[in-house]
Amino acid sequence: QVQLVESGGGLVQAGGSLRLSCAASGLSFSSYAMGWFRQAPGKERELVARTTRSGIPSYADSVKGRFTIYRDNAKNTVYLQMNSLRPEDTAVYYCAAQYNDAGQYYYWDQGTQVTVSS
Repeated sequence: QVQLVESGGGLVQAGGSLRLSCAASGLSFSSYAMGWFRQAPGKERELVARTTRSGIPSYADSVKGRFTIYRDNAKNTVYLQMNSLRPEDTAVYYCAAQYNDAGQYYYWDQGTQVTVSS
């Protein structure tokens, strides 16, 4: 059974930092690209950051220079380091797994709330 278990969300003041972690089990982690998504109230879900199987990162323009995605294949875990947080970063954040760097994100976690106060 595949599980993605996320941790690290919470409440932070603008300008602060948070690190999200997503631990995977039940799958061959190194065979999956991993993405971090977010969804704010009344808005569509958006892809915030992604790391390929080999660790190549990519970012949405809105978070470039502030967020860093990285993975530790030995720990089956992907991280999202979020710095210089802004109120507009407030959302539910999800991690998801994409097999072989292509196609749909098949596995998702339960999501965690990140709230940035002004």
